[in-house]
Amino acid sequence: MDRVTFEAELQRDGYEVQTNTTPGVKVNPEHSHPYDVRAMVLQGALTLSRDGGARTYKAGEAFAMPKGCLHSESYGPEGAVTLFGRKS
Repeated sequence: MDRVTFEAELQRDGYEVQTNTTPGVKVNPEHSHPYDVRAMVLQGALTLSRDGGARTYKAGEAFAMPKGCLHSESYGPEGAVTLFGRKS
């Protein structure tokens, strides 16, 4: 899926759309959000750990998490730019 289509779907489904840039190595320890998340990596990569496993998402790949989902995120030296939507 491309960015334009993904962003249009977020807006259609009532998500607040934002872009996040993580410039380099970073680890966000386990946490959750009080809203549903749908996201697409635009540049770089991020590794999402949840439900006992980990998956690395690269540019062009998308993921979703329901509110309250415990997860952690890690970024390598290239960082990442992510387009994401959140919906309460």
